[in-house]
Amino acid sequence: MPLLQVIVASTRPGRVGRTVAEWFAAEAEGHDGFDVELVDLAEVDLPLFDEPEHPRLQQYEHDHTRRWSETISRGDAFAFVMPEYNFGYNAALKNAIDFLWTEWNDKPVALVGYGGVSGGLRAMQLLKPVLTAVKLRYVAEVPIPFVHDRVQDGSLEANDPMRSGAAGALDALAGAV
Repeated sequence: MPLLQVIVASTRPGRVGRTVAEWFAAEAEGHDGFDVELVDLAEVDLPLFDEPEHPRLQQYEHDHTRRWSETISRGDAFAFVMPEYNFGYNAALKNAIDFLWTEWNDKPVALVGYGGVSGGLRAMQLLKPVLTAVKLRYVAEVPIPFVHDRVQDGSLEANDPMRSGAAGALDALAGAV
């Protein structure tokens, strides 16, 4: 089965991103279309982009970049679980994307955004040109508005629109692999 990597974009203390990602990963496991791997950027712990050569050359000088390349190369599809910060996407996600190029090419990605009233939609819209630049194929988005109201005792209490959105995104990813 293809490998779906659910990537937790937020790295800050007190984040809900890991909780949202665990929910989405569980939905993906129930979908039966993928093997699922949770990848947490807080654990990957990339520094600010520090490779001297353009990523398209894959001439990586640093071990952290080689490890990141190996991780992403395993993936057949991705779900970026991302917060909205100040109407935009977070720096850790942009940095993680910028480290690589070829590894992302021609693979499908869904965006699972969360935040306040917009549910991360503004951040997801701003990220789409970045996805195009590294040749990721955007296929779906799942907005989660008022995410803090949905987290209870360390887990995400999904409603029907969230579950339906996740199912649609997973179908789109499966159809695009």
